[in-house]
Parts: sequence; structure tokens; C-alpha cells
Amino acid sequence: MPRSNAALKVDVFGGSRREEYAEATRQAILDAARALFSQKGYFATKVDEIARLARVAPATVYAVTGGKQGLLRTLVDGLSADPVVAETFGRIAQMDNPAAIVRLVAQVCRRMREEFGDTLRVMITTAPHDPKIAEIQAEATAQYRAAFVPVAQRLRNLSGLRDGMDVPQAVDVFWFYFGYTGLLVLHDDNCWSYARAEQWLCEEASHALLRNPPLRAAQAAA
Repeated sequence: MPRSNAALKVDVFGGSRREEYAEATRQAILDAARALFSQKGYFATKVDEIARLARVAPATVYAVTGGKQGLLRTLVDGLSADPVVAETFGRIAQMDNPAAIVRLVAQVCRRMREEFGDTLRVMITTAPHDPKIAEIQAEATAQYRAAFVPVAQRLRNLSGLRDGMDVPQAVDVFWFYFGYTGLLVLHDDNCWSYARAEQWLCEEASHALLRNPPLRAAQAAA
């Protein structure tokens, strides 16, 4: 006998509530892990502490994320999945000013570092001491470096690269200035503001990459 419309509505809304609860639980676990990894470090953080902060059972942490390694992998994967990445590629494909392209790369890298720097710091400091985390970092690095390929190709197609510089060399230069460490070293070690670090890296990368780089700020002000 066919179910009534009322029964169907209950199923639909019940399913929606279950999905919303599952996603809220997953996000609470990720948020707890991110906070504790950043505060205490990966190794000092216990699954029981993550569960307590997320207000779930420890078994739920394992069931939802597979434990600490799964949590860190999910957090790291979130960087490349951020909508700003695809949006940036789309914008660069439509841009025809090489200097503006490098400036956009600098802006986006700064934004990503401000938003996800805590996760990157955990990954970078943990990877040398844990083979599984080292694998996560290697995969993340390959994806990150690959993201510079279409940017370098766009600059080449615009004849914006310096004479003698090909796409692989340009990717290496982008990685030197905008890989994991540039912004973190300038901000964390040198105590520069992110704005100052972004400007300096943009200027230096532009002069290293471009055929006709813009004047540095100090030169323009002179």
C-alpha cells in the first residue's frame, strides 16, 4: 500500500536532519582537532581530548575521521578544496596583465596562509617525525606546486615571463616565493605583518619572473 504524503514528508525531513547532524558532528570534530593540534601539537593531542572538546564519544572520532591521521589529512585537504582556489584559476584565465596576475597570486597565498596557517604549521612540524604525515605533506606539496602550473602557463602565453624562463622554471620561482615557508618565515620569525610580507614577496617575485616588472614601492615613492 502506498505511503501517505505525510509519511513521505517525515522521511524526507528526517533524512535531512540526520544528514545535518552528521555533518555538524564531523565539523565539530575537525574544529576540535584543529584547535588542539595548533595549541598542543599533533603528538601531544589525544583522541579522547578531541572527543571531549567536540562533545562526542572517542569511538565517533575514529568512525567519522579514522583518528588523528585522518583528521590532519582532512584538514590539509581542505586547503586545496577551498572555493577561492578554483575562483582564482578562473580569474587568472581571463587576466592579461602579468603583474596583476602575480599580485593576485600573492594576495590569495596571503589569505590562505592567514586562514590555514595553523594547519600548515602542524603538518610541516609533524611530517619529519611521522612517515604517514610525511606522505600527507608530499601529496599536499605535489598539489600545491601543480597549482602554479596554469599560472606560469598563462604568463608564458602572455609573453610575460623573463627571457629564457620556461614554465617549469617559473613554477620553481613561484614555489620559492609562495610555497609553504615564505609568508610563515616573514610573519612568524621576522614578525612582519602579513600585509608587509605579501607586498615584499609580490615585488620580489615579480622581478624574478616577469619581463617587465612594476617598480618596487620604494622606487615608485622616490
